[in-house]
Amino acid sequence: MARTRFLPDRGLTARMTLVMFLLGALFVALIGGLMAAVRNPGLALLIGVAGLGIAWYQWWSSDKVAMRAMRAREVTPQEAPELHGMIDRLCALADMPKPRVGVADLAIPNAFATGRSPDRAVVCVTTGILGTLTAEELEGVLAHELSHVAHRDVLVMTVASSAGIVAGMLTQGAQYGAMFGGNRRDNNSNGLPVWLLVLLISLVTYAISFLLLKVLSRYRELAADRAGAYLTMKPHALASALQKITGEMNTIPQRDLRASQSMNAFFIAPAIKGVSLRTLTSTHPSLEQRLEQLAEIQSELGRPSA
Repeated sequence: MARTRFLPDRGLTARMTLVMFLLGALFVALIGGLMAAVRNPGLALLIGVAGLGIAWYQWWSSDKVAMRAMRAREVTPQEAPELHGMIDRLCALADMPKPRVGVADLAIPNAFATGRSPDRAVVCVTTGILGTLTAEELEGVLAHELSHVAHRDVLVMTVASSAGIVAGMLTQGAQYGAMFGGNRRDNNSNGLPVWLLVLLISLVTYAISFLLLKVLSRYRELAADRAGAYLTMKPHALASALQKITGEMNTIPQRDLRASQSMNAFFIAPAIKGVSLRTLTSTHPSLEQRLEQLAEIQSELGRPSA
């Protein structure tokens, strides 16, 4: 974690380290399994290099990719003086570098942070959230997003998703091979077609990486809620913002929500409506869990010191 005044979270650090280690091991196992399945070390090595290339590209271009995905643009202090002023105050309070500021012209009330380092980070909000929240509520949301930058968990989420992306590409390739490559077995001792072995290895890799990322994503949201609430000393403002965002999501057309769902893991609240979040595959903890944690912090802050 970068040195800031945000509340440190050893649990988050431990989980990020564990997820990166397990996904690294999973990536090695994926390449090893492919080498055994296709009996072509050169092809497996090529896939490994491609996977590392995807991870590097995601790390290097994460801010640009996310901004393009949300059709967002960077705004200057002259274009958004109130938004910049709020982030200036929070960065001074947290003693951290100021990220770039972006705005996405979307009705969906949401916000996200991205970037490979605090110096390359971007905090982006939608026009929908600017029109929905009060200044105090928006400050709570921005403190939440800035804590993601300070904790560097955005970077970990971005790079860690590479194993799943490679596995997904291989799954599609194996299905393509099933259509056009027939039942060729290439001397596999178990007699299974090569495309089926590649498909099975890829599906297992994708499933494991998917679950690991979802578990990390849920914890990092709770960690950001905690850190942001302690920084502003106004957990009630973030709680109110989360309730408004979730309620407003129910008014957004399903078509617009689907268009933004690829960014769900990075949003402060997922772009869904009428769906329970109490599942292994959810990107966020339930609203009830988040509100309960914020209520406990509010109670703690209101308690007189001994």
